[in-house]
Amino acid sequence: MNRRFDAYLLGWLMLLTTGFLCAPLAAAVAFGDPKIPFLGAIGVAVVGGLILTRLNLTTDRSIQPRDGFLVVGGAWVVVSLIGAVPYLLAGALGPADALFESVSGFTTTGSTTIADTSVIAPSLLLWRAMTQWIGGMGIILFTIAILPLLGIGGMQLFKAEVPGPVADKVQPRLANTARSLWGIYVGLTAAEWLALRLAGVSGFEALCHAFTTLATGGFSTRNTSIGEFGSPTVEWIIIIFMLMAGTNFVLHYRMLVGRVREVARDAELRYFLSVAVVATILLAIVIHTPSARPADTIRTAAFQTVSLLTTTGYVTTDFELWPHLAILAVLVLLVLGGMSGSTGGGIKSLRALLALRSLRATLHRLIHPHAIRPVKYGGEVVPEVVLSGIWGFLTAYGLIALGGAAVVAAYGYDIVTALSASLTAIGNVGPGLGHVGAYDNFAHCPSLVKIVLSACMLFGRLEIFTLLAMCSREFWRR
Repeated sequence: MNRRFDAYLLGWLMLLTTGFLCAPLAAAVAFGDPKIPFLGAIGVAVVGGLILTRLNLTTDRSIQPRDGFLVVGGAWVVVSLIGAVPYLLAGALGPADALFESVSGFTTTGSTTIADTSVIAPSLLLWRAMTQWIGGMGIILFTIAILPLLGIGGMQLFKAEVPGPVADKVQPRLANTARSLWGIYVGLTAAEWLALRLAGVSGFEALCHAFTTLATGGFSTRNTSIGEFGSPTVEWIIIIFMLMAGTNFVLHYRMLVGRVREVARDAELRYFLSVAVVATILLAIVIHTPSARPADTIRTAAFQTVSLLTTTGYVTTDFELWPHLAILAVLVLLVLGGMSGSTGGGIKSLRALLALRSLRATLHRLIHPHAIRPVKYGGEVVPEVVLSGIWGFLTAYGLIALGGAAVVAAYGYDIVTALSASLTAIGNVGPGLGHVGAYDNFAHCPSLVKIVLSACMLFGRLEIFTLLAMCSREFWRR
């Protein structure tokens, strides 16, 4: 590994973070909020960044796969620590809570330790929303767009960061890919902001919710999330943009360049939309009551289905009051997640689809031992190494989720709370069940539980293997 250059890159990333902190600082000036929280965070980022970049100057700028893992994993940890500083200096949260809130933001999880958003300064709420927007497409994906300016190639970072089992470039040059995806991301954010403004939402709240919708993050300026707006129009707007955010951004690019047939033939997209439709219909049937209007029931079912499936985590109703079958569907949706290459979390639709096809092929071989039935996707045979990687991922995902649940349960929480808290953390969803349900928060959790769940969020956001590789002894051997 080229550790000096890795530290140098992390230093530059810290310096780049100051640019994002300038926005909430400007908001603090405009709103008359305290400036110290953001000035302090900028100071920490500048000092740390300068130290790392000055002490690790090197002419060797080669970067290998292990360096990619180290820079990506280190970036999320470092940025999360910087992101916690404003909460601490504002006196809004304690150390464990501030770290949890920051990690939840940058990993686009949406779980919160803030019990009452109405007492939080608007500039701090803006920073809270921005952490999700930044994390949505990924700090590293943004960074590789400007790495060529430093004479640095970013393919190893791209492979370590981009969600999903396959990193699909939309253009030959990696920097152009990053710029294209970020352009789409910014454009969709602006479109949602405009749509929410036309629906009567204030400019500030429209901006915060546009940030957290496109990031599939779910942080809201309201204590009871989107339901507090009491507007069917707002809910449908957010449903549409959550679906777009949960869709592979490569498909958005293909739509823009006129490759519509490729998008229509995409098997993962068809699977993703099919799950959304089927789950919506199922929930609508189960939760409907004679006193409710069918249109309202469908909207509620569609909103919660899309919110959970894309791992956004917004709520419009307390789904813990639903019948048991609906709650079981909620647990399933906590795991599935959005498409690969989207800002969503979970196990991703592509992994679920390939795992199902692999299971079908295995059953076929049991019945017909001499038959050859490979798993295919997009007309191509899926290599066994990809399938074994998917099953390895699912195994690791389950073990980490169980480990997180065990820690939560060890502190006296019931099994529903413990399991859903762990699943919502590793899936980067936000709400769970029990004591961490739709209208609850994580403020009551002990500090160790918050730290463990923060680690689960990072594992989930970085697709398990990035941090898991860093935990192995062989990774650090020269």
